[in-house]
Amino acid sequence: MSKTRYIFITGGVSSSLGKGVTVAALGCLLEARGYTVSLQKMDPYINIDPGTMSPYQHGEVYVTEDGAETDLDLGYYERFTKSKFSRKNSVSTGQIYHAVIERERKGDYLGRTVQVVPHITNEIRNRIYNLTRDQETDFVIVEIGGTVGDIESVPFLEAIRQMRYEHGSNQVLFLHLTLVPTITAAGEAKTKPTQHSVKELLALGIQPDILICRINKPMSKEMKNKISLFCNVKEQNVISAVDIDTSIYEIPLMYREDKLDEVVLNALGMDLRKLNFSQWENMVKRIRNTKKTVKVALIGKYISLQDAYRSVYESLAHGGIANDVEVNVIKINPEDIDTKNVKEHLKGVHGILVPGGFGERGIEGKIAAIQYARTKQIPFFGICLGMQCAVIEFARNVLGFKDANSTEFKPNVNYPVISMIEEQKEIERMGGTMRLGAYPCIVKKGSLAYSEYKAERISERHRHRFEFTLRYKDEFEKKGMNLAGFSPDGSLAEIVEVTNHPWFVGVQFHPEFQSKPTDPHPLFAGFIRAASKLAKKTED
Repeated sequence: MSKTRYIFITGGVSSSLGKGVTVAALGCLLEARGYTVSLQKMDPYINIDPGTMSPYQHGEVYVTEDGAETDLDLGYYERFTKSKFSRKNSVSTGQIYHAVIERERKGDYLGRTVQVVPHITNEIRNRIYNLTRDQETDFVIVEIGGTVGDIESVPFLEAIRQMRYEHGSNQVLFLHLTLVPTITAAGEAKTKPTQHSVKELLALGIQPDILICRINKPMSKEMKNKISLFCNVKEQNVISAVDIDTSIYEIPLMYREDKLDEVVLNALGMDLRKLNFSQWENMVKRIRNTKKTVKVALIGKYISLQDAYRSVYESLAHGGIANDVEVNVIKINPEDIDTKNVKEHLKGVHGILVPGGFGERGIEGKIAAIQYARTKQIPFFGICLGMQCAVIEFARNVLGFKDANSTEFKPNVNYPVISMIEEQKEIERMGGTMRLGAYPCIVKKGSLAYSEYKAERISERHRHRFEFTLRYKDEFEKKGMNLAGFSPDGSLAEIVEVTNHPWFVGVQFHPEFQSKPTDPHPLFAGFIRAASKLAKKTED
């Protein structure tokens, strides 16, 4: 029998309590004790993946090395642990039902009635076991999306109930994350919602082993005792998840103080190996001791939802950690910017970042902001669409191609400086038509990008359909835009730079998907370093 231990984390009372960060933090702590982990997100929505979902609905789409479009929680998983994940680590109801129905159409069920139990639940379990088929890990930690009581998550809960029945409590552990709200008028924390949430789970045949309670201040011993008694959970297994004021990277330290990792290991009969947590602690210490702040303007059309650019915000924070500064992100809607008011919107910022995206809305505002960054010598970082906008701006205002554009926005433009990948021109379906996942890039020696990466060959993750149109390469380079990175065969431009500028880089890929707080991405570290220099200069 496999020696892998399975830990399932469910959520109750309310959504958005931080299951993803809890999974990531637990993975971080177990790795610090020398164990190997694999983390998985099970999403109850019927979409195959979030690739075609609006960022307003689902936040950012996180892309794995193998090109899977996944839930943003996988970003937390990779940032908090040493592991890299794949499409196996992200599962949706849509994928489960799609696989079962395809099998039924092929006749694999030999004419039997196809049902939720056992066919859907077997497929769910199969996706969990898939994680250890190629390489066994010590722990598989699975986040069950949604809230207990939602109709969509019932098959997932039934599948994990079966796993506990089959493997026993020494191999399968249930954690339940709930909310202990404080009634403002009385100033009193209430445990009743947690009790009801546990009853919901019990009705589905699941008794949680550990309760993690989201609360605004640490629970008293009396409160833990009450929750323990009414929810049938050992008192030492009731953990406080207190609101964090500073950085989410303090969460593993908070859970360690409440001995979450020890409780988990004891419950599963595992050795309490020595904790090697110094790297993480030192990183958090640097965050706590920052004395200077830099202002970075992020120009994006989804700024109203924090999760829409989650990995970018986190990577900017990592750049701050690398330079011992706090990054204050000024969010600006590009639809509010034009050439007349751009100075007013960007006054006092030390860096300008334009992230990825799709669609024409807000493009002219982004181009106006990029022109301001280029002409006023403000550090600029363009990611994916941000890089494409930088190319369009340069073509219009330096090369004199007044109507230069991307064929995404203007198909019959005279100067299509950004155009669709040739082999994709006939594709009309929206799902799965992009350059997705990790691709190699050769960085030109002597370029700014080379000085940041300190490497000639790199690998970065992509998510886009359109590319720099190579026939304009010579004209751009003559006027001062250096094409600093290419695919190994030279057919795809990956990095552009403006040479007569302190720090102006546009990349076709998404570097935010490879940045970690303990290992900041070199481009984010370089961008914040350049912004810090400008901040110091303006102070002097």
